[in-house]
Amino acid sequence: MTQPTIPPDYAPSLDLLQGHVVLITGAAAGIGRALALQAAGHGATVVLLDRDVRQLEQVYDAIEANGGPQPAIYPFNLEGATPDDYTELAESLEKNFAALHGLVHNAAVLGTPAPIELYNPETWLRTLHVNLNAPFLLTRACLPLLKRTPGASIIYLSDDSGRRGRSYWGAYGVSKAGLEGLMRIVAAELADTRDVRVNSVDPGPVRTALRVSAYPAEDQTQLPLPEAAARQLLYLLGQDARHLHGESLTLELRAATTPGLGS
Repeated sequence: MTQPTIPPDYAPSLDLLQGHVVLITGAAAGIGRALALQAAGHGATVVLLDRDVRQLEQVYDAIEANGGPQPAIYPFNLEGATPDDYTELAESLEKNFAALHGLVHNAAVLGTPAPIELYNPETWLRTLHVNLNAPFLLTRACLPLLKRTPGASIIYLSDDSGRRGRSYWGAYGVSKAGLEGLMRIVAAELADTRDVRVNSVDPGPVRTALRVSAYPAEDQTQLPLPEAAARQLLYLLGQDARHLHGESLTLELRAATTPGLGS
């Protein structure tokens, strides 16, 4: 059986996300920022979630300067947020937009690559909380609204280290493995209705600050830019991908040498 893929040369229509509301975590930089700008460019009202307010404001200004729908900024610290904070977020979305067409779990922290026997317990707990507990809590809070929105899509940004298991990736690799499990369970629970499509995506090596932290000696100029990953992620947010559900997808990106770095 052929593994489903996202078209490498996907060219979304200008009105792909017209009238859609899309929440993106980690929207201040990197893939999250690039996806926010592109989603807005294709008609979406983007809810920008991150703890870095200054950078969120820059993304907000860029969207407005490009003529996109007015976005919304939602300052949020995934590390310190409580379950009630997520409930409040979902209630705010319901009140202000009455719909949620897309939920993109992009935010992540690297932790500290190290052998399990030497792994710092505090770093372990923090990494799992941001990378796995937070997506669970946000998914749980937003599911009622997503289920009431026709054609909604949930995207979990994954990683090869969580799919195959790789030495020394510690809490980051475990959190991504857990994220894959969470995706499959949510997808199975929604399989009968298909009102909400649920998939995970491994973008592969991309020129981001998190990648630099993981591979400081790597030549970043040879890596694809976040904009290339974002363009393919648009596919999952629109109805062109309505046939994909419960899939663990991997992007096929071309290297680029233009400047750019994010987290």
